[in-house]
Amino acid sequence: MNHTLPGLPYAYDALEPFIDARTMEIHHTRHHQTYVDKLNAALEGHEALHDKTAEALLKDLDAVPEGIRTAVRNHAGGHANHAFWWPMLKKEVPFSGPVAEAVTRQFGSYEKFKDAFSSTAALLFGSGWVWLALDRGKLEIVATPNQDSPVSRGKTPVMGIDVWEHAYYLKYQNRRPAYIDAFFKVVDWERVNDIYVAAAG
Repeated sequence: MNHTLPGLPYAYDALEPFIDARTMEIHHTRHHQTYVDKLNAALEGHEALHDKTAEALLKDLDAVPEGIRTAVRNHAGGHANHAFWWPMLKKEVPFSGPVAEAVTRQFGSYEKFKDAFSSTAALLFGSGWVWLALDRGKLEIVATPNQDSPVSRGKTPVMGIDVWEHAYYLKYQNRRPAYIDAFFKVVDWERVNDIYVAAAG
């Protein structure tokens, strides 16, 4: 498989003022593109892996030859995480639907969930992601370092935030909590509902 950079379903400035256009453009065309390019390079000469999606590679990293396993983990993770993330961003979508009901049951309220998720994201050391993930029917907040994916742990991501500095530094500098707060204003809860309903079966 020749992995390719997916297009965005909106313009780079569509998330202003919460996420700025320049950050979106650099993040998409440089950072995500680099993960795609390096994943393709790592898979050269390994034809048995060419028909696997990034998610399939991440779900069974033990089946990836040891010599390229770290590269596949990093770059398939970067590709899959971002491909999941871009369509999940949209302004002014209300928190509602089945996932809202499940979050309220699990965490007590939207505010308690947001506080717990935001705290986990703010305190994550270094670079990584924080996810709302489904594990055996239960929603949980999961932090992963670098470009690691919940799918490598047998969990299904439902919603997530990129807390690598390149996701926010141009606008927010070292104010990660301000970026996290802004992120909650651009979560497409309709998309998250679709993912949750499909994953919950």
